[in-house]
Amino acid sequence: MHRVNETHRLYDALQYPIIYWQGQDGYDITLKMVDPITGVSTNNKNLSAINYYAYRMMIRTHEENVILKCGRLFQQFAVDMYVKVETERLAFIRFNQPKLRSEDYIHLRDAIHSDGDVQNIGRLTVLPSTYIGSPRHMHEYAQDAMTYVRNYGTPDLFITVTCNPKWTEIERELEPGQKPQDRHDIIARVFQQKLKVMMDVLTKYRVFGDTRCYMYSVEWQKRGLPHAHILIWLLNKLHSNEVDDIISAEIPDPVTDPRLHDIVTTQMVHGPCGALNPLSPCMADGKCTKRYPRPLVAETVTGNDGYPVYRRRSKEDNGRTIKVKVQKFN
Repeated sequence: MHRVNETHRLYDALQYPIIYWQGQDGYDITLKMVDPITGVSTNNKNLSAINYYAYRMMIRTHEENVILKCGRLFQQFAVDMYVKVETERLAFIRFNQPKLRSEDYIHLRDAIHSDGDVQNIGRLTVLPSTYIGSPRHMHEYAQDAMTYVRNYGTPDLFITVTCNPKWTEIERELEPGQKPQDRHDIIARVFQQKLKVMMDVLTKYRVFGDTRCYMYSVEWQKRGLPHAHILIWLLNKLHSNEVDDIISAEIPDPVTDPRLHDIVTTQMVHGPCGALNPLSPCMADGKCTKRYPRPLVAETVTGNDGYPVYRRRSKEDNGRTIKVKVQKFN
């Protein structure tokens, strides 16, 4: 028996014989960076795993990429290779603690020794704040967010942007027979570009007025679609009578805005749940966890819990109704 390390050049071919069907070499820690202009390798800088696999997963004109056509095997390959990337980063941190000046973290070491499990004896390794996902990394982001709140108060707008796998930019890049869930690389790139445009519209074009500052966080859902939570601080605070001009929880007019009406009715209608569908995924203990159905009100008011109850006019108040499946919803 012989154990093949994950950084061995034959690991990829042995683990994924369908992708590396010719027994090609995979990533090796001895690979060097290559100048993209001259094509000559630079002996002073090693090639990292993240750069190598980003190169392998990239789309190129007049070159067929077998990895991107493997469906679920591509998903497994991407997850496995990302674990390899994380393993390489953690190994570098573990074996380069003196270079990272971990001995200078006196208070951090004291806190670990005092709060840690004394029965868990081992070599102490301090993760730097540059390691994404480490406690210090997350703590710095939380402190930065609290600084915004301390200086500018509570944010004025909380906006959520969700990726739609039916976006034209995603579907036109798919190979014949592929589905969006087979190409997470396209989903990530398209969402990132749309998020950049969205932030430009909100800040540079001042849709809601002059922006003082903003922040956002991108998360990935279990089904593989990203979404972003955006907080915006405006220069001029919003008043209660301006809420309905910015936020609408009603069905758009199909005559004046047919495109928005089609998007809302096909993508943004919750239900049916409750007594109409007790087996809905949103149900827990006989109630909807999303608090539907929402009350019908003629004007936006502040609820008892501090959250606004947005205007949802009934049919008697000239509200619009649509037919979803077999039921009518306001």
